[in-house]
Amino acid sequence: MQRYLARRILQSLITLLAISVVVFALSRLSGNPVDALLPDDATPEEAAIVMQEWGLDRPLHIQYWSFLRNAVQGNLGDSLKWPGETAMAMVWQRLPATLQLGGFAIIVSTLIAIPIGVLAAVNKGKWFDGFGKLIALIGQAVPSFWLAIVLIWVFAVHWNVFPTSGRGGLEHMVLPAIAMGWYQVAALMRLTRSATLEVLDNEYIKLARLKGVPEWRVIWVHTLRNAAITPLTYFGVIVGYIFTGSVVIETVFAWPGTGLLAIEAIRARDYTVVQAVVLTFAVVFIVANLIVDVLYAVVDPRIRYT
Repeated sequence: MQRYLARRILQSLITLLAISVVVFALSRLSGNPVDALLPDDATPEEAAIVMQEWGLDRPLHIQYWSFLRNAVQGNLGDSLKWPGETAMAMVWQRLPATLQLGGFAIIVSTLIAIPIGVLAAVNKGKWFDGFGKLIALIGQAVPSFWLAIVLIWVFAVHWNVFPTSGRGGLEHMVLPAIAMGWYQVAALMRLTRSATLEVLDNEYIKLARLKGVPEWRVIWVHTLRNAAITPLTYFGVIVGYIFTGSVVIETVFAWPGTGLLAIEAIRARDYTVVQAVVLTFAVVFIVANLIVDVLYAVVDPRIRYT
Protein backbone atom coordinates (compact mmCIF):
# COMPACT_ATOMS: atom_id res chain seq x y z
CA MET A 1 0.00 0.00 0.00
CA GLN A 2 2.82 2.42 0.83
CA ARG A 3 4.56 1.79 -2.50
CA TYR A 4 1.29 2.25 -4.35
CA LEU A 5 0.58 5.52 -2.52
CA ALA A 6 4.12 6.82 -3.08
CA ARG A 7 3.89 6.06 -6.79
CA ARG A 8 0.56 7.86 -7.12
CA ILE A 9 1.86 10.92 -5.22
CA LEU A 10 4.95 11.07 -7.46
CA GLN A 11 2.76 10.89 -10.57
CA SER A 12 0.58 13.67 -9.19
CA LEU A 13 3.60 15.92 -8.56
CA ILE A 14 4.92 15.33 -12.08
CA THR A 15 1.49 16.15 -13.51
CA LEU A 16 1.31 19.35 -11.46
CA LEU A 17 4.77 20.37 -12.67
CA ALA A 18 3.72 19.87 -16.29
CA ILE A 19 0.57 21.92 -15.68
CA SER A 20 2.64 24.75 -14.21
CA VAL A 21 4.71 24.89 -17.42
CA VAL A 22 1.56 25.06 -19.56
CA VAL A 23 -0.05 27.70 -17.34
CA PHE A 24 3.07 29.86 -17.37
CA ALA A 25 3.39 29.62 -21.16
CA LEU A 26 -0.27 30.31 -21.92
CA SER A 27 -0.38 33.31 -19.59
CA ARG A 28 2.46 34.88 -21.57
CA LEU A 29 0.71 34.18 -24.88
CA SER A 30 -2.52 35.91 -23.81
CA GLY A 31 -1.02 39.38 -24.25
CA ASN A 32 1.35 41.76 -22.56
CA PRO A 33 0.04 42.53 -19.04
CA VAL A 34 1.86 45.86 -19.16
CA ASP A 35 -0.86 47.07 -21.54
CA ALA A 36 -3.40 46.65 -18.72
CA LEU A 37 -1.20 48.52 -16.23
CA LEU A 38 -0.45 51.60 -18.30
CA PRO A 39 -2.66 54.11 -20.10
CA ASP A 40 -2.80 54.12 -23.89
CA ASP A 41 -0.51 57.16 -24.13
CA ALA A 42 2.25 55.64 -21.99
CA THR A 43 5.79 56.11 -23.29
CA PRO A 44 8.19 53.21 -24.03
CA GLU A 45 10.29 54.37 -21.08
CA GLU A 46 7.34 54.01 -18.71
CA ALA A 47 6.60 50.56 -20.11
CA ALA A 48 10.22 49.53 -19.60
CA ILE A 49 10.11 50.68 -15.96
CA VAL A 50 6.93 48.67 -15.29
CA MET A 51 8.35 45.57 -16.99
CA GLN A 52 11.48 45.81 -14.87
CA GLU A 53 9.42 46.28 -11.71
CA TRP A 54 7.35 43.16 -12.45
CA GLY A 55 10.32 41.14 -13.70
CA LEU A 56 8.89 40.83 -17.21
CA ASP A 57 12.14 41.97 -18.83
CA ARG A 58 14.02 38.86 -17.70
CA PRO A 59 14.44 35.71 -19.86
CA LEU A 60 11.47 33.35 -19.82
CA HIS A 61 13.28 30.47 -18.13
CA ILE A 62 14.31 32.77 -15.27
CA GLN A 63 10.73 34.07 -15.02
CA TYR A 64 9.45 30.48 -14.88
CA TRP A 65 11.93 29.46 -12.19
CA SER A 66 10.91 32.47 -10.11
CA PHE A 67 7.25 31.64 -10.72
CA LEU A 68 7.75 28.01 -9.69
CA ARG A 69 9.71 28.89 -6.55
CA ASN A 70 7.07 31.40 -5.46
CA ALA A 71 4.23 29.01 -6.31
CA VAL A 72 5.64 26.35 -3.99
CA GLN A 73 5.60 28.99 -1.24
CA GLY A 74 2.02 29.96 -2.09
CA ASN A 75 3.03 33.34 -3.47
CA LEU A 76 1.99 33.96 -7.07
CA GLY A 77 2.43 37.70 -6.96
CA ASP A 78 0.15 40.70 -6.65
CA SER A 79 -3.01 41.14 -8.66
CA LEU A 80 -2.80 43.57 -11.57
CA LYS A 81 -6.52 44.35 -11.58
CA TRP A 82 -7.16 44.57 -7.84
CA PRO A 83 -4.40 46.76 -6.31
CA GLY A 84 -3.25 45.77 -2.85
CA GLU A 85 -4.46 42.17 -3.22
CA THR A 86 -2.33 39.12 -3.89
CA ALA A 87 -3.40 36.61 -6.51
CA MET A 88 -3.84 33.79 -3.98
CA ALA A 89 -5.76 36.09 -1.64
CA MET A 90 -8.27 36.71 -4.43
CA VAL A 91 -8.59 32.96 -5.03
CA TRP A 92 -9.04 32.20 -1.32
CA GLN A 93 -11.77 34.84 -1.12
CA ARG A 94 -13.74 33.28 -3.98
CA LEU A 95 -12.93 29.59 -3.40
CA PRO A 96 -15.56 28.97 -0.66
CA ALA A 97 -18.33 29.98 -3.07
CA THR A 98 -17.05 27.56 -5.72
CA LEU A 99 -16.66 24.74 -3.19
CA GLN A 100 -20.17 25.38 -1.91
CA LEU A 101 -21.74 25.27 -5.36
CA GLY A 102 -19.56 22.41 -6.59
CA GLY A 103 -20.20 20.31 -3.50
CA PHE A 104 -23.95 20.83 -3.83
CA ALA A 105 -23.78 19.91 -7.53
CA ILE A 106 -21.94 16.67 -6.71
CA ILE A 107 -24.54 15.76 -4.07
CA VAL A 108 -27.41 16.47 -6.47
CA SER A 109 -25.74 14.50 -9.28
CA THR A 110 -25.10 11.50 -7.03
CA LEU A 111 -28.58 11.43 -5.50
CA ILE A 112 -30.15 11.51 -8.96
CA ALA A 113 -27.75 9.27 -10.90
CA ILE A 114 -27.21 6.34 -8.52
CA PRO A 115 -30.88 5.41 -7.89
CA ILE A 116 -31.81 5.83 -11.57
CA GLY A 117 -28.82 3.74 -12.66
CA VAL A 118 -29.65 0.92 -10.24
CA LEU A 119 -33.37 0.91 -11.08
CA ALA A 120 -32.61 1.00 -14.82
CA ALA A 121 -30.43 -2.10 -14.42
CA VAL A 122 -33.03 -3.93 -12.33
CA ASN A 123 -35.72 -3.09 -14.90
CA LYS A 124 -33.58 -3.85 -17.94
CA GLY A 125 -35.59 -3.71 -21.17
CA LYS A 126 -38.61 -2.11 -19.48
CA TRP A 127 -39.95 1.43 -19.71
CA PHE A 128 -37.86 2.72 -16.80
CA ASP A 129 -34.69 1.50 -18.51
CA GLY A 130 -35.70 3.45 -21.61
CA PHE A 131 -36.38 6.49 -19.44
CA GLY A 132 -32.88 6.23 -17.98
CA LYS A 133 -31.32 5.95 -21.44
CA LEU A 134 -33.25 9.06 -22.51
CA ILE A 135 -31.89 11.02 -19.53
CA ALA A 136 -28.36 9.86 -20.38
CA LEU A 137 -28.77 10.88 -24.01
CA ILE A 138 -30.11 14.33 -23.18
CA GLY A 139 -27.58 14.88 -20.43
CA GLN A 140 -24.57 14.17 -22.63
CA ALA A 141 -25.95 16.05 -25.66
CA VAL A 142 -27.02 19.33 -24.04
CA PRO A 143 -24.29 21.95 -23.40
CA SER A 144 -24.21 23.15 -19.81
CA PHE A 145 -24.37 26.86 -20.71
CA TRP A 146 -27.45 26.29 -22.90
CA LEU A 147 -29.14 24.29 -20.16
CA ALA A 148 -28.32 27.08 -17.69
CA ILE A 149 -29.99 29.68 -19.93
CA VAL A 150 -33.07 27.48 -20.39
CA LEU A 151 -33.35 26.90 -16.64
CA ILE A 152 -33.15 30.64 -16.00
CA TRP A 153 -35.81 31.36 -18.61
CA VAL A 154 -38.23 28.68 -17.34
CA PHE A 155 -37.78 28.68 -13.55
CA ALA A 156 -36.58 32.23 -12.90
CA VAL A 157 -38.15 34.41 -15.58
CA HIS A 158 -41.32 32.54 -16.59
CA TRP A 159 -42.31 30.86 -13.31
CA ASN A 160 -40.32 33.09 -10.91
CA VAL A 161 -39.50 30.13 -8.64
CA PHE A 162 -35.74 30.62 -8.26
CA PRO A 163 -33.51 33.71 -8.47
CA THR A 164 -31.64 34.38 -11.70
CA SER A 165 -28.22 35.12 -10.24
CA GLY A 166 -26.10 35.86 -7.19
CA ARG A 167 -25.09 33.90 -4.12
CA GLY A 168 -27.47 33.38 -1.25
CA GLY A 169 -29.41 30.54 0.29
CA LEU A 170 -30.32 27.13 -1.05
CA GLU A 171 -32.65 28.61 -3.65
CA HIS A 172 -29.70 30.36 -5.31
CA MET A 173 -27.82 27.06 -5.74
CA VAL A 174 -30.54 24.88 -7.26
CA LEU A 175 -30.39 26.07 -10.88
CA PRO A 176 -26.59 26.41 -11.21
CA ALA A 177 -26.07 23.06 -9.46
CA ILE A 178 -28.42 21.30 -11.90
CA ALA A 179 -26.80 22.98 -14.90
CA MET A 180 -23.33 22.14 -13.61
CA GLY A 181 -24.02 18.53 -12.69
CA TRP A 182 -26.47 17.39 -15.36
CA TYR A 183 -23.80 16.00 -17.69
CA GLN A 184 -22.32 14.05 -14.78
CA VAL A 185 -25.76 12.66 -13.94
CA ALA A 186 -25.86 11.06 -17.38
CA ALA A 187 -22.33 9.66 -17.21
CA LEU A 188 -22.59 8.40 -13.63
CA MET A 189 -26.00 6.85 -14.28
CA ARG A 190 -24.68 4.87 -17.27
CA LEU A 191 -21.68 3.63 -15.27
CA THR A 192 -23.93 2.61 -12.37
CA ARG A 193 -26.32 0.79 -14.68
CA SER A 194 -23.59 -1.20 -16.44
CA ALA A 195 -21.83 -2.06 -13.16
CA THR A 196 -25.11 -3.13 -11.55
CA LEU A 197 -25.99 -5.37 -14.51
CA GLU A 198 -22.61 -7.05 -14.22
CA VAL A 199 -23.02 -7.67 -10.48
CA LEU A 200 -26.58 -9.00 -10.85
CA ASP A 201 -25.24 -11.87 -12.98
CA ASN A 202 -22.88 -13.08 -10.25
CA GLU A 203 -23.53 -16.31 -8.39
CA TYR A 204 -23.56 -14.77 -4.90
CA ILE A 205 -26.51 -12.56 -5.89
CA LYS A 206 -28.42 -15.61 -7.12
CA LEU A 207 -27.49 -17.45 -3.91
CA ALA A 208 -28.75 -14.54 -1.77
CA ARG A 209 -32.09 -14.71 -3.54
CA LEU A 210 -32.30 -18.50 -3.10
CA LYS A 211 -31.70 -18.05 0.64
CA GLY A 212 -34.73 -15.78 0.80
CA VAL A 213 -32.95 -12.47 1.35
CA PRO A 214 -35.44 -9.64 0.74
CA GLU A 215 -35.16 -8.21 -2.77
CA TRP A 216 -34.57 -4.66 -1.55
CA ARG A 217 -31.61 -5.88 0.49
CA VAL A 218 -30.23 -7.85 -2.44
CA ILE A 219 -30.36 -4.76 -4.67
CA TRP A 220 -29.48 -1.87 -2.37
CA VAL A 221 -26.99 -3.64 -0.08
CA HIS A 222 -25.30 -6.60 -1.75
CA THR A 223 -25.52 -5.42 -5.37
CA LEU A 224 -24.94 -1.71 -4.92
CA ARG A 225 -21.99 -2.21 -2.55
CA ASN A 226 -20.13 -4.31 -5.11
CA ALA A 227 -21.24 -2.24 -8.10
CA ALA A 228 -20.02 0.99 -6.47
CA ILE A 229 -16.38 0.25 -7.33
CA THR A 230 -16.80 1.31 -10.96
CA PRO A 231 -18.61 4.62 -10.30
CA LEU A 232 -16.11 5.36 -7.52
CA THR A 233 -13.27 5.56 -10.04
CA TYR A 234 -15.24 8.22 -11.93
CA PHE A 235 -15.71 10.51 -8.95
CA GLY A 236 -12.28 12.07 -9.44
CA VAL A 237 -13.33 13.07 -12.95
CA ILE A 238 -16.65 14.37 -11.63
CA VAL A 239 -14.96 16.61 -9.06
CA GLY A 240 -12.49 17.93 -11.62
CA TYR A 241 -15.14 18.54 -14.27
CA ILE A 242 -17.55 20.28 -11.92
CA PHE A 243 -14.97 22.63 -10.47
CA THR A 244 -13.36 23.48 -13.80
CA GLY A 245 -16.78 23.70 -15.43
CA SER A 246 -17.73 26.30 -12.85
CA VAL A 247 -16.14 28.94 -15.09
CA VAL A 248 -19.07 28.80 -17.50
CA ILE A 249 -21.86 28.28 -14.96
CA GLU A 250 -20.62 30.93 -12.53
CA THR A 251 -20.46 33.41 -15.40
CA VAL A 252 -24.03 32.66 -16.52
CA PHE A 253 -25.45 32.87 -12.98
CA ALA A 254 -23.07 35.64 -11.77
CA TRP A 255 -21.99 33.34 -8.96
CA PRO A 256 -19.05 35.03 -7.17
CA GLY A 257 -16.64 32.10 -7.23
CA THR A 258 -13.25 31.34 -8.70
CA GLY A 259 -14.75 30.57 -12.10
CA LEU A 260 -16.14 34.09 -12.44
CA LEU A 261 -12.86 35.41 -11.03
CA ALA A 262 -10.98 33.66 -13.85
CA ILE A 263 -13.14 35.34 -16.49
CA GLU A 264 -12.68 38.76 -14.87
CA ALA A 265 -8.92 38.23 -14.65
CA ILE A 266 -8.68 37.12 -18.30
CA ARG A 267 -10.55 40.19 -19.45
CA ALA A 268 -8.21 42.40 -17.43
CA ARG A 269 -5.10 40.44 -18.54
CA ASP A 270 -4.35 39.82 -14.88
CA TYR A 271 -2.11 36.86 -15.56
CA THR A 272 -1.10 36.40 -11.91
CA VAL A 273 -4.71 35.76 -10.88
CA VAL A 274 -5.29 33.54 -13.93
CA GLN A 275 -2.27 31.45 -12.96
CA ALA A 276 -3.51 31.21 -9.37
CA VAL A 277 -7.00 30.08 -10.45
CA VAL A 278 -5.78 27.49 -12.95
CA LEU A 279 -3.21 26.05 -10.54
CA THR A 280 -5.85 25.87 -7.80
CA PHE A 281 -8.20 23.99 -10.14
CA ALA A 282 -5.32 21.68 -11.09
CA VAL A 283 -4.53 20.93 -7.45
CA VAL A 284 -8.21 20.21 -6.70
CA PHE A 285 -8.44 17.90 -9.73
CA ILE A 286 -5.21 16.04 -8.91
CA VAL A 287 -5.98 15.67 -5.20
CA ALA A 288 -9.49 14.41 -5.98
CA ASN A 289 -8.11 11.76 -8.33
CA LEU A 290 -5.43 10.83 -5.80
CA ILE A 291 -8.07 10.31 -3.11
CA VAL A 292 -10.12 8.18 -5.50
CA ASP A 293 -7.06 6.07 -6.32
CA VAL A 294 -6.44 5.46 -2.63
CA LEU A 295 -10.09 4.62 -1.95
CA TYR A 296 -10.12 2.30 -4.94
CA ALA A 297 -7.09 0.47 -3.55
CA VAL A 298 -8.82 0.16 -0.18
CA VAL A 299 -12.04 -1.18 -1.72
CA ASP A 300 -10.25 -3.52 -4.14
CA PRO A 301 -6.80 -4.54 -2.75
CA ARG A 302 -5.89 -6.22 -6.05
CA ILE A 303 -5.32 -2.77 -7.62
CA ARG A 304 -2.26 -2.22 -5.39
CA TYR A 305 -0.32 -4.91 -7.19
CA THR A 306 -1.12 -3.95 -10.78
